[in-house]
Amino acid sequence: MSGSVYFKRDRAQWGVAWNWQGKRYHISRYKGRLMAQTHPNPKRDQGCIDANRLLAQMQGDVENGVFRIEKYTGNRYTDVIPFFEQWLKTKENKKPATQNLYRNFFKVHIKPFFESNPVQLHEIQLDTLDALLSSLKLGATSAYLCMMCFRSFMDYAWRSKKIQEIPPFPKRADYGMETPAIKWLPETRQMAVINAIPECHRTIFLFLKYHIRRPAEAMSLHKIDYDRFNQAFHIRRSISGEKLVSSTKTRAEHIIPCHSAMIDEIERLIESNPDSPYIFVNRLGRLPGKRYTSKALNLIWRNACKEVGEDIDLYSGLKHSSMSQFVNEKRLSLAEVQIVSDHARMESVKKYASVELARKRELMETLSVVEDQKLRKVK
Repeated sequence: MSGSVYFKRDRAQWGVAWNWQGKRYHISRYKGRLMAQTHPNPKRDQGCIDANRLLAQMQGDVENGVFRIEKYTGNRYTDVIPFFEQWLKTKENKKPATQNLYRNFFKVHIKPFFESNPVQLHEIQLDTLDALLSSLKLGATSAYLCMMCFRSFMDYAWRSKKIQEIPPFPKRADYGMETPAIKWLPETRQMAVINAIPECHRTIFLFLKYHIRRPAEAMSLHKIDYDRFNQAFHIRRSISGEKLVSSTKTRAEHIIPCHSAMIDEIERLIESNPDSPYIFVNRLGRLPGKRYTSKALNLIWRNACKEVGEDIDLYSGLKHSSMSQFVNEKRLSLAEVQIVSDHARMESVKKYASVELARKRELMETLSVVEDQKLRKVK
């Protein structure tokens, strides 16, 4: 194996000569200190002992496949970047959109940071993570996602026994994240937007309104996903990174009944467009099977909003609006809304329990009347 111990008489100093990737290196320090001669007998000379220890350590790193010449030359390097690249390879089973997000975080933010701040995995502590967060040129939510991506990586390093523990990460408040108020439309205004959509596109938007599903699930809905006997949909596909995937975002399959107002139309769509496997077909679509794309749906929705004077995004105008209508207009309990929407967690439903302005005004005026009556009795 490459490497040998040598002694410089003119400097009374020991060193290790090492050949690596076509270059010859001379290393004179062990654990940061010069390997100087301390005794004429090499067996009692601390410098000689250190040089042999250093050579054995370098040879051990080669055998274990972890050798880095920078570790011994004094040039700082980081093992974060190559190990992160290794971690990314373990995520190839993730949805395409998730893979793209992780790769982008690494390429644009994480890799440049550790190239400029070459610390080792075991050296990463809260101060390093604070510096990483400060370096991110991202909005609060995106910065949080980037840091959670890095935390998943650190968890992998811990489970791989590369580090003894996962360091504490910045607290949620450090990201400056605020929970925005849910934007939604009352049903009359929501239906005005839907009715402004050309009839050839309207059905998929009605499906999203009545069945409280993600647009990606509607776009990927196949004819074979509809149970005609039970008049129910099997939601088991989605679109991720503009690609069709064979599972939903949560990886759970959902069985939801077809709304009675749409049964006849769904039956008609299944019988039509025999060359497409999809229920909802965009006549102007260019993809195989002419399925809808996110870009097409959003464009159609924006045009309809503009026509009726609304300013609300597709997701808020459909899913958020229908959920909020259940709570604030139709007065369903949160438990009933959870059943209708097929949410697994009650926490996901509670955010829709904001009382509408009209109801708040009604309560405020009722309280004012009660206080006024009390004052009159006192007088």
